[in-house]
Amino acid sequence: MSDRLTSSRFAARFGLATPIALAPMALASGGDLAAACAKAGALALIGGGYGDLDWTAREHSIAAQALSTDAQAADRLGCGFITWRMEKDRSALDWVLGHPLPPAAIMLSFGDPTTLARDITARGIALICQIQTMAQLPQAVDAGASVIVAQGAEAGGHGMNASDGRSTFTFIPEIADWLAAHAPDVLLLGAGGIADGRGLAAAMMLGADGALIGSRLWACEESLAARGAIDEALQASGDDTARSAVFDILRQKDWPPQYDFRALRNAIHRKWEGRIEELRADPAAAIADYAQGTAHGDYTRAHVTVGEAAGLISTRVPAEHAIAAITQEARALLGS
Repeated sequence: MSDRLTSSRFAARFGLATPIALAPMALASGGDLAAACAKAGALALIGGGYGDLDWTAREHSIAAQALSTDAQAADRLGCGFITWRMEKDRSALDWVLGHPLPPAAIMLSFGDPTTLARDITARGIALICQIQTMAQLPQAVDAGASVIVAQGAEAGGHGMNASDGRSTFTFIPEIADWLAAHAPDVLLLGAGGIADGRGLAAAMMLGADGALIGSRLWACEESLAARGAIDEALQASGDDTARSAVFDILRQKDWPPQYDFRALRNAIHRKWEGRIEELRADPAAAIADYAQGTAHGDYTRAHVTVGEAAGLISTRVPAEHAIAAITQEARALLGS
């Protein structure tokens, strides 16, 4: 049965049953979660993230094996990478590009995609570019993006800093208007704060062709996120998250300064959030404290990567159930 969701340009382009894409969350969107999302009819992007070749190959192989008897679902499998990190080591990207099962799409985020895009689009693979500002939009389109992801600052994990980031609610329609005028064949997904059918329906009403969903799927049973971290997120509201550089410093991640990281605003975050430069100048003791917290599953000291949508997530369910619930609610709201 065709309706507004299944007939959306995004669903039609990738053979989906619902216009949802799994956000390629580093170290969380592994093979089991990707396979579950693909079987549920969504575009499944493995979280290649920083480009660890062994991790990417292992998780991709897990997904490919799980989808080996379902060709339609296997055609929904792709991968995502951090652009600036690929400029230092692109071995994982090259491995995915050379795999016998061609990726349905490659998503690039955080950096100029131009150089990497050539090798992706030359193979006939769809390029998805996630952006955070209007200034990044023409660059992504010129690089050959088939899909733009408009990431609002509400999103969990990495995104544009609090000063320069955009709200998903205004960012989606502004990009939709620009694309309609300059690149009407390029598709648009909303991201950031979308965790239920209301969010998907709203994104589509604002001009998106679908949604990239992170936090809701991060908290699903197949996710590689630690159970303790998910349990903490399930008890949180959107008020309990914050965006800053604290956890990048504690994890010793050398991110470009315009991007920072949204997670639960726990005790270690509150300790340092007003003392960022002091933390940068002498991080050793704080790094050791964070590492000890991580090793012991102490989430007053370890990070919990979740966005403002935390307050919309109260259960840890299979990804199939989450996607079905989002789709059903959006369908009812859109009247299709």
